[in-house]
Amino acid sequence: MCGRFAFFNKRQAAEQLHLDLPEQALQPRYNVAPGTWILAAYRAEPECPVALGEIWWGYRPHWAGEKAPQPINARLEKVASSRFYSGAFVRHRCIIPADGWYEWLPTDHGKQPHYLTRDDRQPVWLAGIFAPRADGTLGGAIITHDAEGSAREVHDRMPLALDESCIDDWLDGDLTDKEMVRQLIQPLAAERIEHWPVSTSVNRPGNDEDDSLINPA
Repeated sequence: MCGRFAFFNKRQAAEQLHLDLPEQALQPRYNVAPGTWILAAYRAEPECPVALGEIWWGYRPHWAGEKAPQPINARLEKVASSRFYSGAFVRHRCIIPADGWYEWLPTDHGKQPHYLTRDDRQPVWLAGIFAPRADGTLGGAIITHDAEGSAREVHDRMPLALDESCIDDWLDGDLTDKEMVRQLIQPLAAERIEHWPVSTSVNRPGNDEDDSLINPA
């Protein structure tokens, strides 16, 4: 799964996407938690240009009703076929830029948080979906799949980090064939992912501005 991530090199990510960074999103975040506003690259409608904007981390389409679940993750294995997700997979795909994410490894002394990131410290492009919520704002979920490479040492699932080569296809508003989208998905090479244990201070969701959270423990 992906329940917490870090995103602090925001200008670098925006420059690589060739997009403007919203002023309200400039603050570095080292412990992004669900149920908060997160930055995403998306097309508001398939014919619109790609833009960087804030969406709510929690996916509940307006048509689902207030009692529907509000998941933060969508499994790659079901996102194209599930009624709850498939419409967004076809028309409302997005990229959630990050610097890395956290997972918790069970140990004899409790769960030890680990920080996972690229070996070259470049941005990680997390695949996501979004949909309009009942209040007219957008809410989204990060797509996950079976963990690969060293990420398997920490958790059996991981976010779908895309290789740069397929970002444009993922955000293509005219690309609506589900099978073609799945075939074009190119995950980041598993050997590019590395991780290390970090402080349990990351366990507190409100602790979001401390840059030492990603330091090896």
